[in-house]
Amino acid sequence: MSVVTAHSLTPVSGPPVAVPDPERLIHLQFRRFAGCPVCNLHLRSVVRRHEEIEAAGVREVVVFHSSAEELLEHTAALPFAVVADPDKRLYAEFGVESAPRALLDPRAWGPVLWAVLRGGWEVARGREHLPASKQPGGRLGLPADFLIAGDGRVIAAKYGEHAYDQWSVDELLELATAPSRPARGAAGRTAGEPTARSEQR
Repeated sequence: MSVVTAHSLTPVSGPPVAVPDPERLIHLQFRRFAGCPVCNLHLRSVVRRHEEIEAAGVREVVVFHSSAEELLEHTAALPFAVVADPDKRLYAEFGVESAPRALLDPRAWGPVLWAVLRGGWEVARGREHLPASKQPGGRLGLPADFLIAGDGRVIAAKYGEHAYDQWSVDELLELATAPSRPARGAAGRTAGEPTARSEQR
C-alpha cells in the first residue's frame, strides 16, 4: 500500500491512537507474540531511545498478534502504544507474513540465542514473564515496519526476511528526517507492490 486509510487503533492501555496522525509521523511496527524474546530484545533498544524518537516527531505504535489480556502481562511498562491484533486483521491488511524462514534463516540464530539467554535472565530476576506455551497466531511471524506521514502516505516500509530483521533506531531516525524518500520495502520493493504470498499467515 502507498496510502494508509484512517484507523483508530485501541491500545491495550491508554486512549485510541489515530493512524495516520496529522500531527506527526507514525512508526507502525508489527511484532510477533506477547513475550517473544527476540521482539523484547528489539523493543528494549526502542525504549532506551524513545525520547530521541519522539523528538524527531515520530510516534511508536507496536502491533502483536496476541490478545490484549496476554499483552498486558508483558508490555505494561512500555512507553508507547501496544495494539492487540489476535485475528491478524492488520497483518493481512498490511501484507505482513509468517514463514519458516523467520527462525530458519541463519541470520536470525545469533539474535534469537542472545534474546533467549537475556530473556531467561530477566525472567529469573522477575522482570519479565515467559510467553504462553501455546501461541494461536503461531511462532513464525516476520516483523515489518512502516513509517506513515500525517496524510497517510507510506514514506518507507520494511518487510523482514527473518525474525530479527527490522529497522534499527538509527535507521528509523534517518528515515524520519528524509520524508521525501519513496517508500521501499525489503529487497527494494515498493511498499504495497503485489508479491507471491505462499506461506501461511
